[in-house]
Amino acid sequence: MALCITKLIIFSLLCTSAVLFTANSHTFSRSLLPEELGLRKEKLSHLHFYFHDIVSGRNPTAVRVAEAQMTNTSTTLFGAVVMIDDPLTEGPEMSSKEVGRAQGIYALASQHDVGLLMVQNYIFTEGKYNGSTLSVLGRNAVFSEVREMPIVGGS
Repeated sequence: MALCITKLIIFSLLCTSAVLFTANSHTFSRSLLPEELGLRKEKLSHLHFYFHDIVSGRNPTAVRVAEAQMTNTSTTLFGAVVMIDDPLTEGPEMSSKEVGRAQGIYALASQHDVGLLMVQNYIFTEGKYNGSTLSVLGRNAVFSEVREMPIVGGS
């Protein structure tokens, strides 16, 4: 009987230590200091440009490529998918100097307001950022006065 109790205690200790070791070594996240990774101080760039989405006329830059059966009867055009290759310019006028292109898709994703799902790459073609890109993925609340778009990547 004493031998069984001893074996049970040893087994319990081994299981407990295995659980504790596993819990400490496989955490979901941890904090890292930039200095430990050899990273320098963050750099901030402020980019200001205008996005021209031309949906009609002789040379549209945004073309509807898909739609749902209900899209044309929806007040928000829910279900429409649009492919774009839009100019990015220095000023608000189309005649302003082009500094890049916005290429990708947006879909009208809300049945209640005009909300776009945007999947786009902004490719810069002028100046210091020539050849650089920004990748945007997220919701664009079209009629909101202030909008923030998530940048998920770039070069």
